[in-house]
Amino acid sequence: MPLSTQLQGDDEQYVLVASLDNARNISNILKAIAFKDHAIFNATPNGLRVTVEDSKCLQANAFIQAEIFQEFTIREDLVGFQVNLTVLLDCLNIFGGTTVPGVSTALRMCYKGYGYPLTLFLEEGGVVTVCKINTEEPEEPIDFEFCSTNVINKVILQSESLKEPFSEMDMTSEVLQITMSPSPPYFRLSTFGMAGNAHYDYPKDSDVMELFRCTKTQTNRYKISLLKPSTKALALSCKVSVRTDSRGFLSLQYLVRNDDGQICFVEYYCCPDEEVE
Repeated sequence: MPLSTQLQGDDEQYVLVASLDNARNISNILKAIAFKDHAIFNATPNGLRVTVEDSKCLQANAFIQAEIFQEFTIREDLVGFQVNLTVLLDCLNIFGGTTVPGVSTALRMCYKGYGYPLTLFLEEGGVVTVCKINTEEPEEPIDFEFCSTNVINKVILQSESLKEPFSEMDMTSEVLQITMSPSPPYFRLSTFGMAGNAHYDYPKDSDVMELFRCTKTQTNRYKISLLKPSTKALALSCKVSVRTDSRGFLSLQYLVRNDDGQICFVEYYCCPDEEVE
């Protein structure tokens, strides 16, 4: 790839260098969490974690493993910065987000450290464009204290089975009610809108249910306005894990395959609107 050989000599000055033959493999994942302008980037030797938050009630994380990149060099244990995600996505799609078979935009993402911009080198068809995006000191992401030991209920479904209910969801309903139970209805999504109440039930032995592990009946409501951004990740994903903890906090973890068949994860955390007795 001409882009990597062309810029190899500059690597020493950067604390982070990440290269991809196909920029779509990162732009698609970032679009799935782009519901606010600013994103916190944390890079470790394992890869990139990109976090977006809203009103201390919702957090989305995109996990892009180091193996996804053709080159991933990090010179510190942790490299963190905050950027405008909207601007970053505009830059990544500067060549129009090519979908022509065999044609892709190569990306080289470089960061010198605190106070420096994030520099993107994008190359398509021999044309190289350089974008520099101002960075800020990263804020500390909210710790939702969602840990696996406190998980009460968990199901893993094929994403296709959730796309219809989410696309048809009654937006006049303020909340989505999720019931998870070891007994019927097992896994139920409910809305309460102007057109009436609607329920979607998933039996535990359904073909679309890959894992059903519910230990206690829980019914919680979540603001639809907070869950709506997660439908972008749902559209990209092939599986989704739905978990609730003892406080009723919700985790939606989406498994996404990129254009090259590699796996990334997008996770949404949402606090309950109210608990239903």
